Amino acid sequence: MDIVTKIAGSVTEGDSSRVKGLVGEAISEGITAQRIMDEGLIAGMDIVRKRFEMREIFLPELIFISRAMKAAMDLLAPALASARVRSAAKVVIGTVQGDPHLIGHMLVSIMLKGAGFEVIDLGGDVAPQRFVEVAKDEGVDILGMSCLVTTARPAMIATIEALAAAGLRDSIKVLVGGAIITDNYAHRIGADGYAKDCALAVDMAKELVGITH
Repeated sequence: MDIVTKIAGSVTEGDSSRVKGLVGEAISEGITAQRIMDEGLIAGMDIVRKRFEMREIFLPELIFISRAMKAAMDLLAPALASARVRSAAKVVIGTVQGDPHLIGHMLVSIMLKGAGFEVIDLGGDVAPQRFVEVAKDEGVDILGMSCLVTTARPAMIATIEALAAAGLRDSIKVLVGGAIITDNYAHRIGADGYAKDCALAVDMAKELVGITH
């Protein structure tokens, strides 16, 4: 088994220390950042996503796996930047104003990074104008919003309206999710996509930007 295959396997096991060690070893051996990303990290996260969709793993395991993925991405980031590896698309993501919860959108963020997206994570309680400012400055393709508090749902509408007011609505796809959000609600507020969990968020993000693999 070569080292890149080992990286993929270690991601699925959620072993942060082993993943970091293998990524560091692969870099030192001269394996390209693109190959480490594609055949190691992305391949591993694809397996994780499918297992999560099939309910073979659950949230506790996913948190450990996400930490392993983040550790690997932090280590690989300089090599990716120097090699100018292009991301699948750029996403700004956060939990809407009035809702401080972090874990849901953080898992989505890690899963998206694992699928090759460049992700800007704004954290929780993000004001509509903050979403729009970053979306404009960074030239993002997707704006992702999470909400777990009923009283904060209007912030999703306000953010979409602010995006339109800034003249960006036609060029940026809006993806929403969260425990209290439904497909019907997403449709009513004018979002482009809805995902009920972090695994499906990756599938929807790919669909929104036309990625077929």
